[in-house]
Amino acid sequence: MHLLDNLKAKLVPAKHKVSDLAHQHGDTIDKIQHGLDKAAKVVDEKTKGKYSDKIHTGTGKAKGAMDRLAHKSGPEQGDGTTPQSETPPPAS
Repeated sequence: MHLLDNLKAKLVPAKHKVSDLAHQHGDTIDKIQHGLDKAAKVVDEKTKGKYSDKIHTGTGKAKGAMDRLAHKSGPEQGDGTTPQSETPPPAS
């Protein structure tokens, strides 16, 4: 476990730096999320809805990760839990 502890200790500052940059560039995060929505829509149309649930799940997870990076949501104390995506379910 000593190796994992060392790795965690080295990754925490990098995570904070990335998170701070994402927080500073919130408008860019919004543009990326908008792009994710557009890409998901195009792919869903091209596949004629066959993979809609998987596309929306993946998009929701990607957007959730972006939100966590930008401190928009997530655990306050860093307890290791991740919130559920707040992306609405796909329309049938």
